[in-house]
Amino acid sequence: MKKSKKPQPASSAIIERDGRYLLVLRSKPPSDAMYAFPGGRGEDGETPAETALRELHEETGIRAEKPMLFATYDLPGREEGPGSPSFFLSVFKVKADPLATAVASDDAASVGWYSADEIAHMPAPDSVRECVARLEAERAKRSA
Repeated sequence: MKKSKKPQPASSAIIERDGRYLLVLRSKPPSDAMYAFPGGRGEDGETPAETALRELHEETGIRAEKPMLFATYDLPGREEGPGSPSFFLSVFKVKADPLATAVASDDAASVGWYSADEIAHMPAPDSVRECVARLEAERAKRSA
Protein backbone atom coordinates (compact mmCIF):
# COMPACT_ATOMS: atom_id res chain seq x y z
CA MET A 1 0.00 0.00 0.00
CA LYS A 2 1.30 3.42 -0.98
CA LYS A 3 1.47 6.07 1.74
CA SER A 4 0.00 9.44 0.87
CA LYS A 5 2.18 12.45 1.50
CA LYS A 6 0.70 15.54 3.07
CA PRO A 7 1.38 18.47 0.75
CA GLN A 8 3.64 21.19 2.10
CA PRO A 9 2.26 24.73 1.99
CA ALA A 10 3.86 27.08 -0.52
CA SER A 11 2.93 30.49 -1.90
CA SER A 12 3.96 32.79 -4.68
CA ALA A 13 3.37 36.43 -5.57
CA ILE A 14 2.34 38.00 -8.86
CA ILE A 15 3.40 41.54 -9.69
CA GLU A 16 2.43 42.96 -13.08
CA ARG A 17 3.78 46.20 -14.54
CA ASP A 18 2.70 47.49 -17.93
CA GLY A 19 1.78 44.03 -19.19
CA ARG A 20 4.96 42.40 -17.91
CA TYR A 21 5.23 39.91 -15.03
CA LEU A 22 8.01 39.60 -12.47
CA LEU A 23 9.60 36.15 -12.66
CA VAL A 24 12.65 34.62 -11.03
CA LEU A 25 14.89 31.96 -12.50
CA ARG A 26 14.98 29.24 -9.86
CA SER A 27 18.37 27.89 -8.79
CA LYS A 28 17.14 25.10 -6.47
CA PRO A 29 14.71 22.16 -6.76
CA PRO A 30 11.89 21.49 -7.20
CA SER A 31 11.72 24.04 -10.06
CA ASP A 32 15.42 24.68 -10.69
CA ALA A 33 16.23 26.12 -14.14
CA MET A 34 12.61 27.26 -14.53
CA TYR A 35 11.10 30.72 -14.46
CA ALA A 36 8.38 31.23 -11.87
CA PHE A 37 6.66 33.86 -9.78
CA PRO A 38 8.69 34.64 -6.65
CA GLY A 39 7.67 32.24 -3.91
CA GLY A 40 8.49 29.27 -1.78
CA ARG A 41 7.60 27.07 1.16
CA GLY A 42 5.60 28.29 4.10
CA GLU A 43 7.16 28.50 7.55
CA ASP A 44 5.52 27.29 10.76
CA GLY A 45 2.79 29.65 11.94
CA GLU A 46 2.79 31.63 8.70
CA THR A 47 -0.34 32.22 6.63
CA PRO A 48 -0.14 31.60 2.88
CA ALA A 49 -0.40 35.37 2.28
CA GLU A 50 2.49 36.03 4.68
CA THR A 51 4.56 33.39 2.89
CA ALA A 52 3.97 35.08 -0.48
CA LEU A 53 5.03 38.50 0.83
CA ARG A 54 8.09 37.13 2.65
CA GLU A 55 9.29 35.04 -0.28
CA LEU A 56 8.82 37.94 -2.71
CA HIS A 57 10.98 40.12 -0.49
CA GLU A 58 13.63 37.43 0.08
CA GLU A 59 13.98 36.63 -3.62
CA THR A 60 13.66 40.11 -5.16
CA GLY A 61 14.07 42.71 -2.41
CA ILE A 62 10.60 44.08 -3.20
CA ARG A 63 8.19 44.66 -0.34
CA ALA A 64 4.54 44.29 -1.25
CA GLU A 65 1.14 44.50 0.39
CA LYS A 66 -2.54 43.70 -0.12
CA PRO A 67 -2.17 40.04 -1.16
CA MET A 68 -5.29 38.80 -2.94
CA LEU A 69 -5.64 35.06 -3.50
CA PHE A 70 -5.69 34.41 -7.26
CA ALA A 71 -5.27 30.64 -7.66
CA THR A 72 -4.41 27.45 -5.80
CA TYR A 73 -2.73 24.29 -7.07
CA ASP A 74 -2.14 20.78 -5.75
CA LEU A 75 1.34 20.04 -7.08
CA PRO A 76 2.44 16.41 -6.86
CA GLY A 77 6.09 15.59 -6.32
CA ARG A 78 8.12 15.03 -9.46
CA GLU A 79 8.87 11.43 -8.51
CA GLU A 80 7.60 8.84 -6.10
CA GLY A 81 9.53 8.52 -2.87
CA PRO A 82 10.46 10.49 0.21
CA GLY A 83 12.76 12.95 -1.60
CA SER A 84 10.02 14.41 -3.74
CA PRO A 85 7.61 16.52 -1.68
CA SER A 86 4.21 17.59 -2.94
CA PHE A 87 2.94 21.13 -2.42
CA PHE A 88 -0.28 23.04 -2.00
CA LEU A 89 0.52 26.29 -3.79
CA SER A 90 -1.39 29.51 -3.11
CA VAL A 91 -0.79 32.23 -5.71
CA PHE A 92 -1.47 35.84 -4.73
CA LYS A 93 -1.70 39.06 -6.70
CA VAL A 94 0.10 41.73 -4.68
CA LYS A 95 0.62 45.50 -4.79
CA ALA A 96 4.11 46.99 -4.76
CA ASP A 97 5.77 50.35 -5.36
CA PRO A 98 5.84 50.73 -9.16
CA LEU A 99 9.37 52.13 -8.93
CA ALA A 100 10.78 49.32 -6.76
CA THR A 101 13.73 47.56 -8.36
CA ALA A 102 13.94 43.78 -8.26
CA VAL A 103 17.31 42.26 -7.39
CA ALA A 104 17.86 38.50 -7.45
CA SER A 105 18.77 36.98 -4.10
CA ASP A 106 18.09 33.91 -1.94
CA ASP A 107 17.44 31.01 -4.35
CA ALA A 108 16.73 33.23 -7.39
CA ALA A 109 19.52 32.99 -9.99
CA SER A 110 18.11 36.00 -11.85
CA VAL A 111 15.00 38.15 -11.97
CA GLY A 112 13.21 39.96 -14.78
CA TRP A 113 10.00 41.37 -16.19
CA TYR A 114 8.49 39.31 -19.01
CA SER A 115 5.50 39.61 -21.33
CA ALA A 116 2.98 36.80 -21.76
CA ASP A 117 4.45 36.08 -25.21
CA GLU A 118 7.96 35.76 -23.78
CA ILE A 119 6.74 33.51 -20.94
CA ALA A 120 5.08 31.21 -23.48
CA HIS A 121 8.56 30.37 -24.84
CA MET A 122 10.39 30.07 -21.51
CA PRO A 123 10.80 27.03 -19.27
CA ALA A 124 8.06 27.70 -16.69
CA PRO A 125 5.71 25.58 -14.58
CA ASP A 126 2.20 24.99 -15.92
CA SER A 127 0.82 26.93 -12.93
CA VAL A 128 2.68 30.07 -14.09
CA ARG A 129 1.46 29.67 -17.67
CA GLU A 130 -2.13 29.18 -16.48
CA CYS A 131 -2.02 32.23 -14.20
CA VAL A 132 -0.55 34.42 -16.95
CA ALA A 133 -3.24 33.26 -19.40
CA ARG A 134 -5.97 34.13 -16.88
CA LEU A 135 -4.38 37.51 -16.13
CA GLU A 136 -4.10 38.32 -19.84
CA ALA A 137 -7.76 37.37 -20.34
CA GLU A 138 -8.72 39.72 -17.49
CA ARG A 139 -6.64 42.53 -19.03
CA ALA A 140 -8.28 41.99 -22.44
CA LYS A 141 -11.75 42.12 -20.85
CA ARG A 142 -10.93 45.39 -19.09
CA SER A 143 -9.66 46.91 -22.35
CA ALA A 144 -12.72 45.88 -24.36
